[in-house]
Amino acid sequence: MSNETRARDEICRVGASLFDRGLTAGSSGNISVRLPDGGWLMTPTNVSMGSLDPARLSRFDAQGRLLSGDAPTKEAFLHFSMYGERADAGAVVHLHSSHATAVSILRDIDPQDVLPALTAYYVMRVGRLPLVPYFAPGDPDLAHAVKALASRHHAVLLANHGPVVAGTTLANAQYATEELEETAKLFLMLQNHVLRSLTPEQVADLRVRFNLP
Repeated sequence: MSNETRARDEICRVGASLFDRGLTAGSSGNISVRLPDGGWLMTPTNVSMGSLDPARLSRFDAQGRLLSGDAPTKEAFLHFSMYGERADAGAVVHLHSSHATAVSILRDIDPQDVLPALTAYYVMRVGRLPLVPYFAPGDPDLAHAVKALASRHHAVLLANHGPVVAGTTLANAQYATEELEETAKLFLMLQNHVLRSLTPEQVADLRVRFNLP
């Protein structure tokens, strides 16, 4: 089985898993994977992640030109913005997941670091999460805004929209996205309660222990 065939199958498997667990709905959300030849596979536009067909995924060459498959997601530029700034990115997951999107709508969150360090695993998988200002879907300025943050952050939260997360592999991007969603859920559950987040010293210790940026 070729690397590309395995990547196609993995995208469809991960998409179905995210859909079946309610982390994406309708035709929202998209996944991409960088291929060894420098090209990419990406989920098509207007297709549910619960019913992806490996043969119909959008196939791009190393210059970002569509070679085969269905028309790509309209949010392809979000993926290319991440890949262009992160040589280590092997995959990108973008969701409109409920809890992360809900947090992106809150008025008084810190745009430099949206979620507090509630757990060690959030720090290890996500780290600092900046908020990208709101832009209408498809607005090219959204690509510029993501690109400006991508070199320093592998995960960003789009205001009134949802998370975009890069990982060295699709599994790592998936796990980080899921950890982000679960932390957003905890954060919302704990509203109106006094939080005991990890201290700056505890966060610094995790960064040293696990060689985190």
